[in-house]
Amino acid sequence: MLFIPLPFVVALLLLILFVIVLRRNEEDEEPNRPFLLLILLSVLQSILSGLRWGYGVQAVAVVAPVIAAIVPPLAYAGVSRLVKTSRRPLPVRIALHAVPAALILLLMAAWRDAIDIALVLIFVGYALAILLLMRPGADALWLAPFEGAVPAYRAIIFTAAALCLSAAVDTFVFLDLTSAHSERALTLISIGNLSVLAILGIAAAAASRSRAPAETAETAPRPETSEDKETIAAVDALMETRKLYRDANLNLDRLARKAGIPARQISAAINRAMDKNVSQYVNDYRIGEACRLLAATEKPVTEVMFEVGFQTKSNFNREFRRVTDMTPVAWRQRKG
Repeated sequence: MLFIPLPFVVALLLLILFVIVLRRNEEDEEPNRPFLLLILLSVLQSILSGLRWGYGVQAVAVVAPVIAAIVPPLAYAGVSRLVKTSRRPLPVRIALHAVPAALILLLMAAWRDAIDIALVLIFVGYALAILLLMRPGADALWLAPFEGAVPAYRAIIFTAAALCLSAAVDTFVFLDLTSAHSERALTLISIGNLSVLAILGIAAAAASRSRAPAETAETAPRPETSEDKETIAAVDALMETRKLYRDANLNLDRLARKAGIPARQISAAINRAMDKNVSQYVNDYRIGEACRLLAATEKPVTEVMFEVGFQTKSNFNREFRRVTDMTPVAWRQRKG
């Protein structure tokens, strides 16, 4: 009977996921390429794992550490594509993120015993860097449309968690291999690394939609200022007169440019005065108009969804429930 290692199955599933994401992003002018590359890299890692642990091809162990060192920078690059974090030229950023792989290559030539420790530090370091990017919440993602806040936020957090999990697995494997009994190493690698690859692939697929994550609300809102009131009044006027919320690609950066107000100022004002993030603020306007359309017209729910600025039923239904505690269909029936 032909033996097909589990890593090959995972690689096939991730490849299918990549094709689905690629087709979904065909209409995007500028897809999130680092996340797409991250899925492909997860496919390659899974194949190499299958060759090494399933068929005993030890030659792949030469390239595996270098490929592993590329994963965290790609994850960070995918997240930073949604955040204005650096004004450095693209070649400089690429050079900086190439440092981990270069370090592993250097260690392979000079100090192989330190490779595992270096990989752990690289994964943990980038995980912390991603979490620091997410510390301000959804409003840190200036370049991401508001609609799909929750899925993308969870995907980014899962990405950071997956990097930490990979570091933990590598640590346990290192300790197990250096002990007198290393029979658990294969099990740890098989379960741990495949779990990491699956999480990374799925998270990258979700975040590659370039949708902004939802921000956790502050436990105690700070007092609003007179500047906050002026800022919110200006943004409210834009929403009510120009219906900016109908733009499905509206993001914090675009909203700030339309209002002529710094993005951080808009975010801070809405957080302080309303105890919500800008994503929720915009979606409140969308749901408000959706309710009016559902009550006053016979338009299908899907048509209403597109008209008010949503692109997917899942996001529309989730936000509609958040605002009204009902589904759009149930709301229409009740108001009818």
